[in-house]
Amino acid sequence: MGNWERKLVATTRGEFEVFIKGDGPPGVVTHHYSEFNESGDYFADSFTRSHRVILVNLREAGHSEKATEPYRLSMLDAVLDLEAIREEFGYSTWSYAGHSTGGMIGVLYGIHFSESLTALILVGAAAREYASDSSECIYHPEHPQFENMQDLMEKLKLPTLSADERKNLSKERTKLSLYHPAMHGKYFSKPISKKMCVVRLNFFNREFSIYDVTRQLHKIKTRTLILCGRHDVQCPVGFSIEMDQHIPNSKLHIFESSNHYPFLEEKKLFKRVVEDFVTRK
Repeated sequence: MGNWERKLVATTRGEFEVFIKGDGPPGVVTHHYSEFNESGDYFADSFTRSHRVILVNLREAGHSEKATEPYRLSMLDAVLDLEAIREEFGYSTWSYAGHSTGGMIGVLYGIHFSESLTALILVGAAAREYASDSSECIYHPEHPQFENMQDLMEKLKLPTLSADERKNLSKERTKLSLYHPAMHGKYFSKPISKKMCVVRLNFFNREFSIYDVTRQLHKIKTRTLILCGRHDVQCPVGFSIEMDQHIPNSKLHIFESSNHYPFLEEKKLFKRVVEDFVTRK
């Protein structure tokens, strides 16, 4: 299988830690508050057969540049940092794939820098704040698992957690977002580990309350693939349908037997849908 190659990239906006794997045209993957390492990422792994994937630790995550001002932790600043990384690599264009909050960053990337993107892949994402709008979302107070999810998220922020405690809490949190929770061990069987960047998560929770770019979706000019599990409790499927209705050159696929992780829950179909999209111009 092999680990990802670690590299520090010095850009005009600071130094960023990235991990590289795969062959083919360049593609970038990131997440708003995940902290990656050489073990890689399940979502990013989905693209290494078709792309040279650059997995990015955003500002404050891992050994990437620190945030000298709070706004540096915003989703728009993440896009500007990604652009600086693209330029440093010397790519005129690349594709972007993002899952969950990574997909939300991707929406902003497409709105502001479509000319830099050959393709945009958004998985389990949204173009606006979704937690207070839909009781189908696990972050909505009326969702039956709301309190459980909140408790797990707060515990995962604790800096005193042992590796085993963090692993067990992460497992329980993830199981809440699986269509078949009992399959967790099969889905997450690789030696992949990552942490949560608490400072980024805390900023996201504040920014999220005013996040709404639905009126700007028409500005996304690049080819866009929108993917979502029918039973997604984090970003309910209605928000993917909404994006598809407003992005001009988009294609939507809903995975009928998936929750928030279709790239694991329906792995073969997910790869087939992505590869079909990538190979068709």
